[in-house]
Amino acid sequence: MPSASNSPSLQQLKRQYQWLALLALAAALHLFESLLPSLGPWFKPGLANIVTLITLVLLGSRAAFALALARVVIGGFFLGTLFTPTLLISACSALVAATIMVVLWRFPCGLSLIGISLAAAIGHMVTQFVVVERVIIHQPALFYLLPPLLLLATVTGWINGAIASAIVTRVGLRPW
Repeated sequence: MPSASNSPSLQQLKRQYQWLALLALAAALHLFESLLPSLGPWFKPGLANIVTLITLVLLGSRAAFALALARVVIGGFFLGTLFTPTLLISACSALVAATIMVVLWRFPCGLSLIGISLAAAIGHMVTQFVVVERVIIHQPALFYLLPPLLLLATVTGWINGAIASAIVTRVGLRPW
């Protein structure tokens, strides 16, 4: 029988449960997005990033990074894109977006969750283009598609940030 000193505290178990619940939601949203029609190459609304923002506020930076990467891997498994360039594009973009979120959250610069989401959405889109151009297509002309997709990313980033902000406010989440 494990000793009391080796067993996780109730608070640790609660955080793990919260993280797993948020991961399940993020993975479900990731999979749901794959069913939506695309507005352009590599463009989806980024609904799972709402959950990443909430995780950042609720559980902190490490949990947000882990969630971003885990949901991409889980999504890749269920979508059949594990070990494909699609997973590489998604993972790089998700990690860059999570990095932007964490940096802007940890170093207060006066941005709300909407501003943080906007910056992450733009970083996500630019990263996708850079990875695709450097690893797959090798055509700089690809970047001509970037401006209209950045406009869409700005719109969806604002919407996702507004949703995350409303959830955080409504539920009364306390930052870690």
